[in-house]
Amino acid sequence: MELRHLRYFVVLAEELHFTRAAERLNISPPTLTVQIQEIERTLSAQLLNRTKRSVTLTSAGEVFLSEARRVLKQFATAENAGRRAGRGELGRIEIGYVASAAYTGILQDQMNQFTQNYPDVLLKVREFPMDKLPQLVADGDVDIGFVRLPMAMPQLLSYHVLIRDHFCLALSVIPGVEEKSEGPVTPHEIANASFILPEQAFGTFQVASRGGFTPRIVSTPGSLLAVLTQVSIGNGISVIPSALRSVVNLPGVVFRDIVGEPIVSEIAAIFRSDEVAPAVRHLISQIQTTIA
Repeated sequence: MELRHLRYFVVLAEELHFTRAAERLNISPPTLTVQIQEIERTLSAQLLNRTKRSVTLTSAGEVFLSEARRVLKQFATAENAGRRAGRGELGRIEIGYVASAAYTGILQDQMNQFTQNYPDVLLKVREFPMDKLPQLVADGDVDIGFVRLPMAMPQLLSYHVLIRDHFCLALSVIPGVEEKSEGPVTPHEIANASFILPEQAFGTFQVASRGGFTPRIVSTPGSLLAVLTQVSIGNGISVIPSALRSVVNLPGVVFRDIVGEPIVSEIAAIFRSDEVAPAVRHLISQIQTTIA
């Protein structure tokens, strides 16, 4: 028995007239008669009482009508879901991010915009260590990652820059530095400082290169909040993204610019170049329209 048999029977049960039902189905009355007979043969049950003047449902026909309608409704729901999923209107996207992407607000902006356009796509968002994210995306465990460049990435990944930021200093009480006002700090002034190294080490080593020294790294606590906590208790200084200045306020931590040309760092979305999932492709397209 096929879905068409169920449709034929439901229409006939609604019309209780073979000619009118056949017209609705765009088939001939004899064809409809044969189809109904096939259903009754398959079920070994009489579904209709037929006379020259009327057609009525038997008790078995009433039960079968209820179930046929339920099956057709489920099929229509499944068909609609399949079509919507094929258009990227349904599904689930695994998002990975590093903390500084959230601090800038770009992660929230992208998620909010996407949810407005595709409210039935589930976005599962999790923070990951920055050095793990590229491979997680390449392996398919994460669909799109929000990271801070520069960083090494597998060849099959692409990226799109969303925000251009620069590095600054986070420090507490450092001899020779705390006397300065709100002005920038030269790399030479911090040559002897202890450094708390964040996940993005690029800025630290760029500052050290400008100052002609090797940074003395005393701690690598991981997250930016952990880094700033170490700074706040006087364990050292850190070179961090400037976006944190406006969103983090810890006792004992002050932020200073670095003398010279800004050391640029970028927030970017990374994704598989050959992505095929429609919902993920929609999010990638949205990201690619963002101008840094």
